[in-house]
Order: sequence, then structure tokens, then C-alpha cells
Amino acid sequence: MGHQYEGPKRSFATNAGPSNAIAFVHRLAASSAFKDLFREGMTLVEEAAAYLDGPGRGESQALPRAASLAYSTESMRLTTRLMQVASWLLLQRAVNEGELTSSQAQAERVRVKLSREDHGCAPELFEQLPPTLRSLSQRSLRIQARVMHLDQSLVVAHSRIPVGAPPSAVASQVERLRAAFAH
Repeated sequence: MGHQYEGPKRSFATNAGPSNAIAFVHRLAASSAFKDLFREGMTLVEEAAAYLDGPGRGESQALPRAASLAYSTESMRLTTRLMQVASWLLLQRAVNEGELTSSQAQAERVRVKLSREDHGCAPELFEQLPPTLRSLSQRSLRIQARVMHLDQSLVVAHSRIPVGAPPSAVASQVERLRAAFAH
């Protein structure tokens, strides 16, 4: 029996506690994925404004009364939803660029009311709306869900975790894998 080579010895002693979880969430919020989300969100705001101020006006006037009312409701919800998303994205970008600390952003965050809103009308009425408004509305719901998920992750990362709380077994394993592949 010969001696088997086991490769270099690596220490897996890491701190996978709350500060690493917070650091991960902040890196995620400052990543290229966030920049893509920011661009997508701001592009959607511009598209919606151009549509609602342009072709959407004419399209809404051609609708029957019930659909016209649904158009008004849906366009208001779309505008509100996108303003919430844009406010949150701008706030997070200010943190990423060092214009605000994360604590300042948390204080400002209370002014941004991210709330899950679905369509403002019944599905059969929604289908009667112009295709462009339906598309903008669907896209805004998807981006809102992504922003709300990231926002919730940041809130959880900022919440107080009891001092001395043991790290989760999964977090420890993930941190070990990350450390192993970092070398």
C-alpha cells in the first residue's frame, strides 16, 4: 500500500455568520445583475411614459366604455408600480455609488411603498385592453417582483440577528465551497 496524494490542505474555517450574509446581499445589490435590472426598469419607465402620453391616448379613446375604464385603472396602476420601482432602483443605485450609506437608504426606504398589485380589472376585461398596455403591465409586474425580492433580501440582511447565533448548516457548507474554489 502506497501513500495516496491528498492534494493541498485547505482550511475550511470560515465565518459564515450574519456579516457574510449581509456582505453577500450587498454585493448582489451592487452587481452587474443589479445594473441590468436598473437599466431594464428605467427603460420600462420611459417606454410606458412614451406609450401612455402618445399612442395609448388614441387607443384608449377607441375602447368601449367598460374597457376604457379598465384602461384608466390599469394605466394608473402601471404608473404607480413603475414609480415605486424607479424610486427603489434610484435609492439602491445611490447606495452603490456611495451617495448614501445603507443605513440612510434604509431610513429613506420607508418612503418607497413597494406593494404587490395585480391587474386592476378582471382577466376577461384585461384581455380587451390594447396589446401594448397589457405587455407593459405584465413586464412591470415581473420587474416589480424582482425588485421586491431583492428588497426583502436587503431587509432581512439588515434585521438584527441575535449575537452568538450559530450559522446555518447550509450557509456553512456554501461558504466552505466558496472558500475552496476561491483558492
